[in-house]
Amino acid sequence: MTGQHPVEIDTSRPHPARMYDWYLGGKDNYPVDEAMGRQMLALDPRVPVMARVNRAFMHRATRWLAGRGIRQFLDVGTGIPTEPNLHQVAQRIAPDARVVYCDNDPIVLAHAAALLRGTDEGATEYLQADVRDPDAILEGARKILDLTEPVALSLIALLHFVPDEDGAHDLVGRLLAALPSGSHLVVTHATADFTPEESKAATEKLKAAGVTLALRSREEFTRFFDGLDLVDPGVQVPHRWHPELGEPVAGQDDGVIPGYGAVGRKP
Repeated sequence: MTGQHPVEIDTSRPHPARMYDWYLGGKDNYPVDEAMGRQMLALDPRVPVMARVNRAFMHRATRWLAGRGIRQFLDVGTGIPTEPNLHQVAQRIAPDARVVYCDNDPIVLAHAAALLRGTDEGATEYLQADVRDPDAILEGARKILDLTEPVALSLIALLHFVPDEDGAHDLVGRLLAALPSGSHLVVTHATADFTPEESKAATEKLKAAGVTLALRSREEFTRFFDGLDLVDPGVQVPHRWHPELGEPVAGQDDGVIPGYGAVGRKP
């Protein structure tokens, strides 16, 4: 694995990746994560459904991309491994697919071995880096991926943790600028468009616990795809993007899931 350095896991305050793991029914979380997760559930009981919907969107988008010849994937904000992982989905369709995972959470690093069990024909690698440092991500990715050939850049349930003052749109633009024509951007993102009161309360609770949540509107979300060709059906509530490519998530039709998902192609 590239980019490793000594890190310690902070269990004194909740962490989004561990909360996400708790929502998915995983065991790689701590009491502080469960406590905050339960507070989020009290505000909006659909939060675990949203976590599963995000995973299902990633599976469908990966199947769609691999089925159209994409053989390289850069997954930033990987999170704690939950099978099937992106490389498993891609390599079932294309055994020669090459996948680089990237995350800045030390607990993900601790479980990275589970992310590296790919096919003999393909390649998988884990990179310890932050989305706020695109140069480090690209430097590590180049050791596994050929950045002169199309790459699918995956940012699932990540960018709502990157506030505007950190230049979220610019960071995505810098990553895309290094990728050639035919590359794709895959994003899901939470929004307050459908549940403004619940979302405001959740944002305030997370902020008090040290977690920044930048909920963006449909217009702000769509800006991530400036200069790209949106893949049909465009910007959608995540579970409405090519539902025929995967199994439905229980509970996903109980009202609007408060988020957006889309895939765009670089001309």
